[in-house]
Amino acid sequence: MAPRLLPLLLLLIALLAATVAVPPASAAAAGIDPKNCHRGRSGNRALSEATDGDGAVSKGAGLIDQVTGRQGQDGGSARGSMDRQDRDAGSRQQSSSEGSSLEIIPKQTSAKLLVENPQKENTDGKSKLMALPDTRVRNIKDQLIKAKVYLGLGAIRANPQYLRDLRQRIREVQKVLGDVSKDSDLPKNANEKVKALEQTLIKGTQTQDDCSVAVKKLRAMLHSAEEQLHAQKKQTVFLTQLAAKTLPKGLHCLPLRLANEYFSLEPGQQQFPNREKLANPKLYHYALFSDNILATAVVVNSTVLNAKNPSHHVFHIVTDRLNYAPMRMWFLSNPPGKATIEVQNIDEFTWLNDSYSPVLKQLGSQSMIDYYFRAQRANSDSNLKYRNPKYLSMLNHLRFYLPEIYPKLDKMVFLDDDVVVKKDITGLWSIDMKGKVNGAVETCGESFHRFDRYLNFSNPVIVKNFDPHACGWAFGMNVFDLVEWRRQNITKIYHSWQKLNEDRLLWKLGTLPPGLITFWNKTFPLDRSWHVLGLGYNPHVSSRDLEHAAVIHYNGNMKPWLEIGLPKFRSYWSKYLDYDQHFLRECNINP
Repeated sequence: MAPRLLPLLLLLIALLAATVAVPPASAAAAGIDPKNCHRGRSGNRALSEATDGDGAVSKGAGLIDQVTGRQGQDGGSARGSMDRQDRDAGSRQQSSSEGSSLEIIPKQTSAKLLVENPQKENTDGKSKLMALPDTRVRNIKDQLIKAKVYLGLGAIRANPQYLRDLRQRIREVQKVLGDVSKDSDLPKNANEKVKALEQTLIKGTQTQDDCSVAVKKLRAMLHSAEEQLHAQKKQTVFLTQLAAKTLPKGLHCLPLRLANEYFSLEPGQQQFPNREKLANPKLYHYALFSDNILATAVVVNSTVLNAKNPSHHVFHIVTDRLNYAPMRMWFLSNPPGKATIEVQNIDEFTWLNDSYSPVLKQLGSQSMIDYYFRAQRANSDSNLKYRNPKYLSMLNHLRFYLPEIYPKLDKMVFLDDDVVVKKDITGLWSIDMKGKVNGAVETCGESFHRFDRYLNFSNPVIVKNFDPHACGWAFGMNVFDLVEWRRQNITKIYHSWQKLNEDRLLWKLGTLPPGLITFWNKTFPLDRSWHVLGLGYNPHVSSRDLEHAAVIHYNGNMKPWLEIGLPKFRSYWSKYLDYDQHFLRECNINP
């Protein structure tokens, strides 16, 4: 529930409490004169009676249900389930959730108590409620909400003079409040204007003689506010996906500058040293498939700078035709110490064609392009994240062909381009994986990381072969035993499942669902400290986890090279780039 709705809910609770008689002083504190309500409807209970001294809901708790769970006299009902639906969708996309309105209200009711009774003590003497900060600003906003309710009441609108006075007082208070969020920022005349509004509201209380009308008006305002909130949430999702897919100007400039420089080199200057190390199985080999030069540079630099013996590390980078020359030029002009670099062009893998790879054939089909990009077609998915160009890139699926690309190697670590290596990770090569092919960190701490969130368990083929509650795991930092991969013919298993999913009935898209299927019962769980996820969507990643992590992963939309990246985590990434490098300066790329 958005913060702007909370004062509205609190006031609505106070009005609905007009079912039990209370002393006139208490009713006045809530802003309604019990004498002016119809007989059969008793005076308004003080808001402070809605909770007990510990902040727990007492007799007033049932009032919440009247607002959010039942049909009102105007035929409307609060959409209490909306937040839960959004929470469920959000958890699948960003592994984060929001509480429902019913979960939030009791806490906020307690907060309101602290505003109105900052020094109130519990009757049992066990605890003392302390004043919340900026209570004056909160109270002013409450008064404005009450005044706007009065503007829509029939009895008030029938009095033109009072209506003009009330509107004038609202304008004055709004002008005083402005964008102020702290009590200390309020102007000196704030108290005077607020008192004038309060006096006007007292007159309105005497004019309005039916509490139910005010309740109906509040319900209508609540419905309108929630509709606006729902629309804004959808807009936020759209803009976030758009920002995640948009290439910043600097990242567009960089490959152009690098390519121009690369083609000015002599052929002998375009080659990397230490080519004899590329097929040496005794060294530490990394696979990295990306079209993002800066992101790739950070992965390589962070790995090398934290390695105990950099000369024993070999990085195998595969990119697309457009970024092949720029990627080579970057590492020629910025060699990673004593480590070895190889940069390949995926278009030169002639063996990787649509007659061999089912996924390559599917990615190039018109039906797949329509599915991803034509939002108005009947068979398109409404989830915006599914219409991302990365899902049509074969670089995204190249991880399933490691033995074919590197036939002479026995073990490799696969790294996504949105990770940062914080420690020496050569210990991964010494782990006994007990005959498993894939070493990965499991992610089943939450329900949305289990198999039923990725696979279609309404399909009998999926139901027959997999457990919906099985623990998922993460791509991004994986160690692969290529000897076992070849022995168990994993690539053939991958191809067979891709053929079965030609119509996208088993899973929708991406590489994790087919990865979960392909490596089913073939994955060795690594200690969680090897790979900490969530830095691309979750601002609450534990600092302790980050401190002990070997690899941190910016999975999610908020990549550190984008403006929407989470600022608190960006320094972990930017520290591995030299922003004084002349290519970065020319393209105005700054930390």
